[in-house]
Amino acid sequence: MKLISYLHNGQAGWGVVQASAVLPLHSAQYPTLLSALEGGQLDAIAAAAHAPAIALADIQFLPVIPTPGKIFCVGHNYEEHRIETARDKTQNPLLFMRVAESQTAHLQPIELPAESSQLDYEGEIAIVIGKAGRRIRETEAWEHIAGYSAYNDGSIRDWQRHTMQFTAGKNFSRTGAFGPWLVTRDEIADGAELSLETRLNGALMQRTTTASMIFPIPVLIAYISTVTTLQPGDVIVTGTPGGVGAKRTPPVWMKPGDRVEIEVGQVGVLANTIANEAV
Repeated sequence: MKLISYLHNGQAGWGVVQASAVLPLHSAQYPTLLSALEGGQLDAIAAAAHAPAIALADIQFLPVIPTPGKIFCVGHNYEEHRIETARDKTQNPLLFMRVAESQTAHLQPIELPAESSQLDYEGEIAIVIGKAGRRIRETEAWEHIAGYSAYNDGSIRDWQRHTMQFTAGKNFSRTGAFGPWLVTRDEIADGAELSLETRLNGALMQRTTTASMIFPIPVLIAYISTVTTLQPGDVIVTGTPGGVGAKRTPPVWMKPGDRVEIEVGQVGVLANTIANEAV
């Protein structure tokens, strides 16, 4: 299934995408996709759907999970990106956190704040947790995945460089795009090699596959779940490859009017324009 969160006539909902429409699945018991994941009832909810379909052209996409409990981001998880940033090799994943309000959705703007002109793209593959777990074994990690999506971990680079910690540059409002939908685990074979591309105004900026990850998805799940209990709806953004704008000569920054696309094989294309933040 392809599952989305959306607004229609000012009301939030969620549902399953069917061709060019969405079949609403929300109810009083399961008003959000997050609540359905927490209830472990996605297949049963979809089978019982009876509301009329809504054209995708008539809805506004929301981030796949608008309010995840935790958003873990992984830094320097592709060797090409580690080299271009001159980072030392590590024995463990580099982690930082995003907050929910830093997110934006498919076909919604990524916003450039007034405090900076250094807005960079980072195409990434996101996984959404579907089953809670602590100290999850790598061999059992796939069982805890609800599905996959695309993420643009938009970065305000000068603020990211204020200190050794990434938090400031990674949490400006509406800089992290998440979507367009969640492709459920049953649609993608466990361990399948997924491609990842970033395009800026049609030009290819990044290209890789999951085969090039330094720390593969099961390793990330095992490591993060050692620290904390992963809950349904939690998001792991698995890292960006080489080719970021900050490391080009001259640097390439996203600016208002630009269009950026993140394409994940077997998932789809996350598309956003860039706009100035309204202040």
